[in-house]
Amino acid sequence: MTVRFGYGSPDAVRDVGEIVRLARQADRDGLDHVSLADHPYVPDMVDGYAAVAFLLGRTERLSAFVNVTNLPLRPAPVLARTATSLAALSGGRFVLGLGAGGAWDRIATMGVPELRPAEAVEAFEEAMRLVQALSAGGTPVPSKHYPIGALRPAAVPAPPIWTGSNGPKSLAATGRNADGWIPGRAADWLSERYRWSRPIIDEAALAAGRKPSDIATIYNLPGTITETPLRRTRDDTGRWLGGSPSQWIEELTDAVLNHDAAGFTLFPNGPDPYATQLSRWAEEIAPAVRSVRSALFLD
Repeated sequence: MTVRFGYGSPDAVRDVGEIVRLARQADRDGLDHVSLADHPYVPDMVDGYAAVAFLLGRTERLSAFVNVTNLPLRPAPVLARTATSLAALSGGRFVLGLGAGGAWDRIATMGVPELRPAEAVEAFEEAMRLVQALSAGGTPVPSKHYPIGALRPAAVPAPPIWTGSNGPKSLAATGRNADGWIPGRAADWLSERYRWSRPIIDEAALAAGRKPSDIATIYNLPGTITETPLRRTRDDTGRWLGGSPSQWIEELTDAVLNHDAAGFTLFPNGPDPYATQLSRWAEEIAPAVRSVRSALFLD
């Protein structure tokens, strides 16, 4: 399997020109995906789904997803229709990023009643199953949080579902249903959060008759890509800071070969321009890491 390399897009309304330019650059340079956040209650941000649909229409190879969908604000039956429509319109380039919902004080400003944590996780798992059931080959049935009527599935394959699960119950739901997991709070393969979280996913997958490898780990990875090496690539807490392309290649190769990393979504920071760092990501780092993974797979 090829390691996926993508990036987190700027999302301010004032940056719409750059949002499109970067997506077309990433598409041209061979990156795999672009992601946008989903915070409809923030007036200065573009809507994640409007932006994803637009970018899929302006690119040819790049996949896109919302990182991650704010489920309480996008009811699952409608979200399922949106997902299959975007998958069909883009030729299968849509990925459904999904979360149970956080920041309830902000969500409630949109007129949505707050759910208790256990209820939010129930709705999250039901939503994954409903999206899959409303796609080709599915059989939609009513559930506690989505008491749907007689609905027919779309004749479109279900998009991959990548979740942003954090707590034990939502991690287990990911193991039972999802195709990918995005560790929360930018946790990486060396973090304590990853070390206790991933086994919950794996155990739930096995209990559901799945293989742990069915759920890929795709990391949100903030950091700076510098022209020259940095003295330190991690801070005192162990959080990744970045470095030169060669330092990134060494770090990500270790993540792929020794920690089962399946993909990375870069969120560039630091003084160098976003477009410059994205070029280094696409043209230097991604090919080098992919080639090592490919060589190992062929051997």
